[in-house]
Amino acid sequence: MQKSNTSLIKHIPTFLEYCEVEKGLSPVSSKNYHNFLKVFIEWLDKSKLNNLLPHELTPEHIWSYRLFLSRKQDYKGAYLKKTSQSYYLRALRNFLKYLTDKDIVTLPSEKIKLPKLTDKDKQIKFLSFDQVEKLLSMPDTSNTEGLRDRTILEVLFSTGMRVSELTSLNLKQFNVNDLIAGKIPDFTELNIIGKGGKMRTVYFSKRSLEWLAKYLKERKDMLPPLFINYFKAAKDEDARRLSPRSVESIVRKYTMMAGLPVEATPHTLRHSFATDLLSHGADLRSVQELLGHSNVATTQIYTHVTNAGLKNVYKSFHSGAKK
Repeated sequence: MQKSNTSLIKHIPTFLEYCEVEKGLSPVSSKNYHNFLKVFIEWLDKSKLNNLLPHELTPEHIWSYRLFLSRKQDYKGAYLKKTSQSYYLRALRNFLKYLTDKDIVTLPSEKIKLPKLTDKDKQIKFLSFDQVEKLLSMPDTSNTEGLRDRTILEVLFSTGMRVSELTSLNLKQFNVNDLIAGKIPDFTELNIIGKGGKMRTVYFSKRSLEWLAKYLKERKDMLPPLFINYFKAAKDEDARRLSPRSVESIVRKYTMMAGLPVEATPHTLRHSFATDLLSHGADLRSVQELLGHSNVATTQIYTHVTNAGLKNVYKSFHSGAKK
């Protein structure tokens, strides 16, 4: 192990390259690490620690950074949730692990403790099927932009995809000619590259494919992205690809129009997808596969459904509970 004379900040670009090349993370995952570590850089700057060397990082610095995260507010003035704080701290923890793997002396990654999450912190936002239907009915489908938005909402609920997975879709992944011609199957399965560069299969319902066909009929271009931005001039073939942030704005817009009690995001529709499956009898292991979770423990956030299911199992099958 050796001490580095290069500041922590200057090590971050090589860490991001390592994530993409050696760890094989997708560009989206690498970008997430970049965004999380930007906040660490912000803290270093505000603390006048821009030139802090890896071996100079102390537990006191980490405590100060945790305080910074707990007091950080978003553009609406809301404080970062503990779950969000955990993402930032995990990114820093992995950065320190990388430095150690490169034989650079720094604070051990295990010194970074994550905030303890209560059951309330782990609660998820989801929509009932009636609320989903109301949301889906909001776009004005008399124009191409509205058709695109309705299709996006349908696909998110049909597949349970993450927003980054949705915006990565391309026309060539679908049989466009058949869809435009009205040859719509009962469902279509598609292999996608998800979080961590892992491949999984997602399923498009007939209804989502019907809306996709309507949208494609109105497209007057053959640009590669499946979903395009109508407010940008095309500088290159991929410049018009709709961004995850744009999709978040689209979902937020129609949530407000629908007057829903939940401030929905694309991830809310992913939660609603999983909740809908479980409430209709799907097992947790299958839902884990459909969501692309590496560990079933991640899928267990949906205990609001599984607990209700256990109650019904008990009432139906336990001899003492039967009438």
